[in-house]
Amino acid sequence: MEEKISKIKTWLDTGSINIFGLPMSGKDTQGVRLAEALNAKFLSSGMIIRAMESETKQNYSEHGELIPTNIFYEWVLPYFERRDLFEYPLILSSIGRWSGEENQVISIAAGAGHEIKAAIILDISETEVENRFNAAKTLNDRGDRSDDKDLDTFKTRLKEFREKTLPVLQHYQTLNLLIRVNGNQPRDAVFAEIIEKLYQKASENN
Repeated sequence: MEEKISKIKTWLDTGSINIFGLPMSGKDTQGVRLAEALNAKFLSSGMIIRAMESETKQNYSEHGELIPTNIFYEWVLPYFERRDLFEYPLILSSIGRWSGEENQVISIAAGAGHEIKAAIILDISETEVENRFNAAKTLNDRGDRSDDKDLDTFKTRLKEFREKTLPVLQHYQTLNLLIRVNGNQPRDAVFAEIIEKLYQKASENN
């Protein structure tokens, strides 16, 4: 695997990989692990938004809906131009989830030297993520997140993904950037598939 990771690093340079998936699909878990493997910086739109909501005492996402696009641009996009990230590749967790935002994300990322070179979708069924949600609630391991407060709110998040994020993925597919990974596997197997498919992508582009 180390040889494949080395090739991915060379191909990626200071570019970005954007990871998408339904809630509870493992985006942040796999994103953090991938960032560590590639000596990259990890940026999660959800983490940024929750931090900004706490700082500004606003709560756009408490009912499970995506935040307004203008707020997303104001809060999240400036991270691409941060000087402390300049020399690093970026692993993104669902940056630009609302159809139409992806064009601005792609443009800003490229302009900041972090060209998006791949978008990964962790494929998993809504039934499975609901099972994961219920298990997480039983274990109480999701923290005090307002967008996970109950099943109705969680189902709103699933609906937002279907209606607003699936078109984003279709756009990445049109650009030949989309990589599909089976998210309904053990975590190590998901990570191994991500590495394998990124290696294939790197090999194709070289």
